[in-house]
Amino acid sequence: MKVYISATLRSFFGRNPVVEVSGNRLRDILQLLTDEYPEAGKVLFDEEGNLRSFVKIYVGEKDRTEEKYWEEELSSEEVLLLPAIAGGAPESGSTPAGSIIPEDRRKTVFFDDAEVERFSRHLMLKDIGVKGQKRIKAARVVVAGAGALGSPVIQYLAAAGVGTIKVVDFDDVSLENLQSQVLHTSRDVKRPKVASAKDKVRNINRAINFEPENVKLSAENVVSVIDGYDLVIDCTDNYKARYLLSDACVLCGIPLVFGAIYQFEGQVGIFNLNKGPCYRCQFPAPPESGLVPTCAEGGSLSPLPGIIGSIQASEALKLILGIGEHLDGKLLVVDSLYLRSRILKVKKNTKCPVCGEHAVITHVEDYDYEDFCGLKVTEEEIPVEGVTPDELAIRIENGEPMTLVDVREPHERAIMRFPNAIVIPIGQLARRKNELDPEKDTIFICKQGQRSILAINTLREAGYTGPMYNLKGGMDAMKDIIFSHEGAWL
Repeated sequence: MKVYISATLRSFFGRNPVVEVSGNRLRDILQLLTDEYPEAGKVLFDEEGNLRSFVKIYVGEKDRTEEKYWEEELSSEEVLLLPAIAGGAPESGSTPAGSIIPEDRRKTVFFDDAEVERFSRHLMLKDIGVKGQKRIKAARVVVAGAGALGSPVIQYLAAAGVGTIKVVDFDDVSLENLQSQVLHTSRDVKRPKVASAKDKVRNINRAINFEPENVKLSAENVVSVIDGYDLVIDCTDNYKARYLLSDACVLCGIPLVFGAIYQFEGQVGIFNLNKGPCYRCQFPAPPESGLVPTCAEGGSLSPLPGIIGSIQASEALKLILGIGEHLDGKLLVVDSLYLRSRILKVKKNTKCPVCGEHAVITHVEDYDYEDFCGLKVTEEEIPVEGVTPDELAIRIENGEPMTLVDVREPHERAIMRFPNAIVIPIGQLARRKNELDPEKDTIFICKQGQRSILAINTLREAGYTGPMYNLKGGMDAMKDIIFSHEGAWL
């Protein structure tokens, strides 16, 4: 039996995209996998042995995550382990219920001669025509995120003539963004991303009503940001924003076009359309903070967000037009490295706390997303002490005895190494704890300072009692420190 491992999990499976096992039941297959890859078992299952809620298991196109399916005899179907990141075909005969744009609004739209010429290629298409292009112009769309995924989405929506585009992003353009965020250029570095996006949209089509929102999404503002719009397109890069958007869309009755990327893999789906499944139906909870690397920590192939974002834009336009088949109740998974794609069915969870039969989440502002996404330290947890880059630099300069442990991925260390640090992946810390000296301070290093916190908590659970510290901000915060003995940037 072939088991396909999603890119987010491959580091726990010896970086193998496919693992072959001899079992013919899911329970046996999972046992064989975790026996061969013990680190993977800690990621897939919690302390009680239950499958973690951010992992889905598919056999062929069928969702077989629930344990009641694990005793079924399997033939030659392929097994896919799919985590939240964040083959097959669409179900035959699946068609949308119609355009999401109200007819009375569509009828108020008119074109001038320049617009007729600009959109002539659309007007000639039988499935679009004049009525369809009016729906596009009448549409009001929110794009959450003006980064890698937002770049193609914003530009294609503007080029297609979407009348109102609101772009929400609180970040500024940085030099490292330019590899994949093609909305921005070198001239935009240190400018707000929404300002750069506004300039690009103005250059594409000045007739578009562009609404920049230079804010960070929170439980307090997310409803006001999206309420009254026809569609939300999720181009964010973190779990907290994804769950905020999904829950807010359910409460506001707005469809959500979801997209996510990691390294060479991407996902696209449509949630909350005509009371269909929401994002939380597919992934009830995110992974613990630091357990799975983000796109920023794991990187992504430059064209990948262009591929996934273009599909998001296409799905959005089909919803606006009310044409074709789309990804409502489905999840498209694309592996650009191995040229594989699958469309997986997403079932509506009747027990979902936000869209199920007995929903308990009725107001976004009442839900503790910091705690939900594993970002808050509970009273039972021992706070992780940290050192700043400047403090660590002084200790290194003074020659203080300490152990530096680098828990980053190999490709991250290749870009920027940390001198004299020993390398121990998080999954190996428990069994290699004897390599650490409990009489010395041990300082853990990752890219942004989150995985190192997970590393410290992992060692605490394994019984290690020596003093441990997290490098605050990780290597991203350390890269501008100059050491006198090196005479160069770290």
